[in-house]
Amino acid sequence: MKKEGTNKPKVVIIGGGFGGLEAAKALKDKPVEVTLVDKKNHHTFQPLLYQVATAVLSPGQIASPIRRILRRAPNVEVLLGEVTGFDLDRRTVLLKDDLSIDFDYLIVAAGARHAYFGHDEWENDAPGLKTIEDALEIRRRVLLAFELAERDAMRKGTHEPLNFVVIGGGATGVELAGAIAGIARQALAKDFKAIDTRSAKVMLLEGADRILNSYSEKLSERARKDLEDLGVEVRLNSFVTDIRPGEVKVGDEWIDSSVVVWASGVAASPLGAMLGAETDRAGRVLVDDDLSVKGRPNVFVIGDMARVENEDGSLVPGVAPAAMQMAWSAAKNILGDIRGEARTPFRYKDKGSMATIGRNKAIVEVGRFKMGGFLAWMAWLVLHIVMLIGFRNRLFVLSEWIWAYFTRERTARLITGDAEDLKDALQFITAKPGRAESEKASRSKVA
Repeated sequence: MKKEGTNKPKVVIIGGGFGGLEAAKALKDKPVEVTLVDKKNHHTFQPLLYQVATAVLSPGQIASPIRRILRRAPNVEVLLGEVTGFDLDRRTVLLKDDLSIDFDYLIVAAGARHAYFGHDEWENDAPGLKTIEDALEIRRRVLLAFELAERDAMRKGTHEPLNFVVIGGGATGVELAGAIAGIARQALAKDFKAIDTRSAKVMLLEGADRILNSYSEKLSERARKDLEDLGVEVRLNSFVTDIRPGEVKVGDEWIDSSVVVWASGVAASPLGAMLGAETDRAGRVLVDDDLSVKGRPNVFVIGDMARVENEDGSLVPGVAPAAMQMAWSAAKNILGDIRGEARTPFRYKDKGSMATIGRNKAIVEVGRFKMGGFLAWMAWLVLHIVMLIGFRNRLFVLSEWIWAYFTRERTARLITGDAEDLKDALQFITAKPGRAESEKASRSKVA
């Protein structure tokens, strides 16, 4: 595919996440022709994916069609397609179905996926959380676990213990663990008659000696205590060595689990390797200080795909503000090239971090300023409402949060799929492979 009838430089952006979308906005109404390519037609507000996974919000409340977001950018075209490779010498992006797009400048912002540290076979048993589809699958498994327990209790008078295991003590893992505990102890407590959902166990496994390692030790410890107040068992220095349907192995100990969720480790999009550039162990591209690929000044890599170091040698974190700042930097340098100006190195400005743990519980860290509790939780709510794209989304999310706060209910508790799918899912959740009697004797129930 080639754009004809214009002498303006052609900029192709790969990815409609925070980085790609912000790059397109930065180039809006500028003397360039822009094509944004994504294999999905929507932008997802990833910081709130866990709320879709835990039935607080519906997918449409945290996602917006990319075309609608960019409808007022006359020089930006949106293309639904999947990138299969690059011909950088010919300045061409290759797509599925034998399509191609020529470019003068290329910005690759395809994001990252969860990584299983060489155990990709664990993904079916422990889904991660990066997309709307991931969130819906986790929501389905969590809600089905309660439904299955209710069915067994009505039929047999008893049911297998409800045990939820979240692997990874970063922000996503902490938010998921706290939200699942909230579902069990509050949102569903009055809805089931044969089971007591409040007896469900939630465990958070973290391989390091504390959760939320990017925060100060004081806030990390506060978050751990807040989780335990919600009923979450936090296990530190706990490395997962195996995952099977219905169980997780930590060291030599097997832990029964109704549902397992993976929130540990990420790997950059494989598109980075397709560029022929040098990458690190996580697949991130090593870029120059202007975010361009070494030896390819017209090719930029931004967001989770880029390995960028701060002046002190630390890595720029894979968070939305960093991706957005990189987008503006790349766009600025492209426009500077057109005007014949020297390029400006990228400098990350850390605007702080925040994570929510549960109702009235969150932590905020901005430089030396640290805060936890209700005020931090309110700050988290306000920031995420402001960052959401679209007035309608902000209004709906705010109304859902107000409803959930005062009623303690979740309105997005739909289990999708037909009867056969649900039957297979129930079998998946409850299946446990046979083990030797000696191994079974050492099995640990979630405390």
